Amino acid sequence: QVQLVESGGGSVQAGDSLRLSCTASVTTLSVYAMGWFRQAPGKEREFVGVIDWSGARTYYADDWKGRFTISRDSAKNVVYLQMNSLTFDDTAVYYCAAGPSLRRDSGYPYWGQGTQVTVSS
Repeated sequence: QVQLVESGGGSVQAGDSLRLSCTASVTTLSVYAMGWFRQAPGKEREFVGVIDWSGARTYYADDWKGRFTISRDSAKNVVYLQMNSLTFDDTAVYYCAAGPSLRRDSGYPYWGQGTQVTVSS
């Protein structure tokens, strides 16, 4: 069983940066691919990006390429989502997910509870 806890969310101004963390309670997080998703009010959950088990490969949804960066520290069992130049449209609950393979859909077996990011324009 893998338990994931997101943190780092909060209220920021447009143009600010924010780094979210996803901490896993598992002995070896490095065996899992880690994805980030978000769900804005009234919208479906959408894929943000994913990082493979080694940290060597990352994939992002086109909308956030260049603004968002995913990294991982497997020694600490933590995955990060660095978000820059935030806009009002980035307001959402952000979720991390873990699974055995890289995927862009929501088919990950393990999910965190989410962390709220609110951007004021």
